Amino acid sequence: MLELWFDFSCPYAYLASRRAHTLGVPIDWRPMLLGGVFRGIGAGDGPMATLSVAKATHNLHDMHRWAEVFDVPFAMPAGHPMRTVRALRALLGLPHSRWPAAIAALYAAYWERGEDVTSDSVITSSLQRAGVPDDEIAGAIGGADTDAIKDELRRRTDEAIGLGIFGAPAWVWRGDKTILVWGQDRLAWVRSINEGWDPEEGAPPEGPHPLVVDRCTGAADFYFDVSSPFSYLALTQLPAFVRAGANIRLVPILVGALFRDIGQANVPLAAMVPPKMKYVGAEMARWARWWGVPFTSPSKFPQRTVTAQRLAILAAEQSVDDGVRLATALGRAMWAEQQDLEDDAALRSILEREGFPAAWVAATQDPRVKQALADNTARAKAANVFGVPTFVVDDSYLFWGQDRLDLVARALAGWKPRQG
Repeated sequence: MLELWFDFSCPYAYLASRRAHTLGVPIDWRPMLLGGVFRGIGAGDGPMATLSVAKATHNLHDMHRWAEVFDVPFAMPAGHPMRTVRALRALLGLPHSRWPAAIAALYAAYWERGEDVTSDSVITSSLQRAGVPDDEIAGAIGGADTDAIKDELRRRTDEAIGLGIFGAPAWVWRGDKTILVWGQDRLAWVRSINEGWDPEEGAPPEGPHPLVVDRCTGAADFYFDVSSPFSYLALTQLPAFVRAGANIRLVPILVGALFRDIGQANVPLAAMVPPKMKYVGAEMARWARWWGVPFTSPSKFPQRTVTAQRLAILAAEQSVDDGVRLATALGRAMWAEQQDLEDDAALRSILEREGFPAAWVAATQDPRVKQALADNTARAKAANVFGVPTFVVDDSYLFWGQDRLDLVARALAGWKPRQG
């Protein structure tokens, strides 16, 4: 059985709800109080409360982009975030057979019309739109303040925490084992899991799914640091863009220096609450299995990649292909081969293996190369980059994360996404 854990206050959960039917399997709708989850796992008021301006702006754009891709209406309500506890309790008071229509109607009130879902009148009108009889609506709203309904929502929220859920939407597949998948952007994974894929064990039954890009006409700056596992994973898929005709400009940066300059934690993974840290750690290997690329968490982490990033600059100055090839090899050395990128001998060995001069290690001490890396990092900050990997397409559209490559491909093919 496939469960979808949600709260009406989450825009990504709304987007997931609008596409859940495409999975072709029955959905077991699981309401939870997201604020209660955040408090229960030590996340305070949740990630939105501590986002930088750059990341918050990106996330707003991202919501609108996914709504456009999913072809669903979306508008950020003026009153967001709204307390959804009453709407959730009213839902719990309805017969279960009413849930799918009621959930869709309450989501539409919040994320399509921007209505105040804290209001009984809005809840009532939404449920009427869903075809719920007036007597059932009155019973659900009247029962929202009872101890039984309050306890039920609390119990469900506690169950979510026990499953390792740290945000919404959360897909939970229960079979021989319980598998958690987070996000509206992992529908392909959920489909494959429904068909028998165990993302902790190997490639999907139908084989790996490397990125496929048909045709690109645009240009993109690709900001990365091989100290990031997600940069390495994105690098393994970068040749698909190059083959499709994209003008990819490699911009190696020092992400630690960027984090310092923008006031962000030096190792974001270590700053996450424990359930999210555990999940994201597992996701690195899931992406590698999905794409069919090698991955093993390094025994030495973090590593200083100043010299490695300067080497990537030298290779990129020769050609995009050379830059991608060496940067990928450096990332693979750290994230699949247990090599130490702080060791000059290891770096010389990687260079020779990939057909580059071992003398480049000494050349990284050239003031020009040092300045190039510093300039790239300053350029990243000016472009509102807040993490890696980041693509900036046609100097207009910023995409963060290896899990946004499909959106990058659309933009490079001419899509001009709504920015929100």
